[in-house]
Amino acid sequence: MQMNRPAVSSLKGPKQHWLTGNLAEFRADRLAFFTDCAKTYGDIVPVRLLRFPILMLSRPDLIEDVLVTRSKNFIKHVRLRMYKPLLGDGLVTAEGDHWRRQRKLSAPAFQGSRIAAYAGAMVSSTTRMLDTWQSDQIRDVHADMSTLTMEITCNTLFGAESRFDPEVVGQAMVDATEALARKWRTLIPQPWWMPTPANRMFRRAKGTIDQIVAGLIAQKRASANRDGTDLLSALLLAQDEEGSAYTDVQLLDEVRTLFLAGHETTVLALTYSLHLLSNDSAAQEKLQSELARVLDGKPPSYGDLESLTYTRNVITESMRLYPPAYFLGREALADCTVGGIAVPKGMNLFMSQWVMHRDERYFREPTRFDPDRWTPGFEKSLPRFVYFPFGAGPRYCVGQTFAMTEALLVLATICQRFTFAADPSYRLELQPGLTLRPLNGLRLAVRAAALHASC
Repeated sequence: MQMNRPAVSSLKGPKQHWLTGNLAEFRADRLAFFTDCAKTYGDIVPVRLLRFPILMLSRPDLIEDVLVTRSKNFIKHVRLRMYKPLLGDGLVTAEGDHWRRQRKLSAPAFQGSRIAAYAGAMVSSTTRMLDTWQSDQIRDVHADMSTLTMEITCNTLFGAESRFDPEVVGQAMVDATEALARKWRTLIPQPWWMPTPANRMFRRAKGTIDQIVAGLIAQKRASANRDGTDLLSALLLAQDEEGSAYTDVQLLDEVRTLFLAGHETTVLALTYSLHLLSNDSAAQEKLQSELARVLDGKPPSYGDLESLTYTRNVITESMRLYPPAYFLGREALADCTVGGIAVPKGMNLFMSQWVMHRDERYFREPTRFDPDRWTPGFEKSLPRFVYFPFGAGPRYCVGQTFAMTEALLVLATICQRFTFAADPSYRLELQPGLTLRPLNGLRLAVRAAALHASC
């Protein structure tokens, strides 16, 4: 019986302050905190952030138990629920029957046939960006990737014929997430009705997004031809088993979620891929050799993706070392056991991709950038839930194929035309918030690739 299971209090973990628990260490460097907990105390570690008790899980079978085997016993963790003011009841934050309905409604929008139709737009947008680059420049590639992928997101969501500025939407999303981060960094968050700078900033940013998106939804609903190739058209056409469709409020929540979750993942996968390539000339040469052989000077297409195996390995390895979602969490809905430990209702369980992806039990030289490690044999030998950049279980990212398609096509298009080198004056610092961003952008030296330099 569960009452005979060892209690959380029997586990060893870092010393806790009587009031704030481990909040100080978590705030100072949460990546180091996660790593130190696993290395010092093992695979099940109790910590506390203010009044929230947490178990850190760092073993694949424990992660599978929470995310798959008994997924119905858990909901998203408390920190993610803090983003509900922005994401509403979109796929990331919805729970229970409401989430299951949303998932079924949204799935057709991300089918392979639709994603294949977006490939040309992804490559065209990237080509237009590259036409503005010059050889021997220093560029903030994080800013460039953010602008580019927001344009791609807007075009695939709403259709290229929609008339609005993607940079306005992108800046509004940055402002909204920053306002939420400021709000929750305080020990006692101020109520929403208070006119604090963070609250005002959030209301302005969310209002900008909703005004643009609501106008586009109304425009699509009024259109005689709603069956377009864009994602919004697919969402408007979606119906559940009872014939119910998305309401405008639900569509707003889903679009904001797609802006944040989908856009951000691809931005960071590309940014860190370019960073890692800039510090590894051999990997960069091998990537360009594959692009020359497979593409023969032509722009990449959806049909080329299967042959771009090293390009995929670069993205895969980048997301291993710098996972955009660097941890995920669940909260127990009822008393249960995990790894033989009695877990009470309300306890949060954290599982860190940052920790698992750099675990020397599963990855040789875990901090080294090595795209060649991703052989078919290695992938088969890797236990499930050691590598999970898009989450796992029923709540895995529905846009995973879309994100990987975009990342592969954009990286191939860029590296056909440019090579990258580190900027000696720049040092990468990470900013782990909702996602794992570079703190001050990511500056790299860009140079025209040999083929294009000679043209």
